[in-house]
Amino acid sequence: MRIILQEDVEKLGHRGQVVEVAEGFARNYLLPRKLALQATEGNLKRLEQIRGHLAKRTASEKDLAQQLATSLSTATVTLARKAGETSQLFGSVTSADIAEALAAQGHTVDKRSIQLDEPIKVIGEYDVPVKLAHGVTGSVKVVVNREE
Repeated sequence: MRIILQEDVEKLGHRGQVVEVAEGFARNYLLPRKLALQATEGNLKRLEQIRGHLAKRTASEKDLAQQLATSLSTATVTLARKAGETSQLFGSVTSADIAEALAAQGHTVDKRSIQLDEPIKVIGEYDVPVKLAHGVTGSVKVVVNREE
């Protein structure tokens, strides 16, 4: 089945692209979630208008992502955790902990956007990359201290 993507779908395509997908995938996943439109003759004729609209929306979302990346670069997240004598944490600091601390500071970031290779398990300072919309990436400074 041919569809026109209204949103970027990972491993499938970008907004405004016409792609061929399995009928069940389109009918059960893409169309109900409004991620795509069926590529009918009318929709294909309107494709340029749709692409223009999507380009404007993409530009505004990219601007918002740039602003968020700039504000994240100045943000510092300080977390206190229990640790042993060798500065080894008894638990760990995960992307969910960082997202929660950023939300407390007023930055709305999804925990899946925070690119931690593995949870932080040692006291110290870390620069953690944050993948935002449309290829924009930012970085947030995370400081893990010993809990008193």
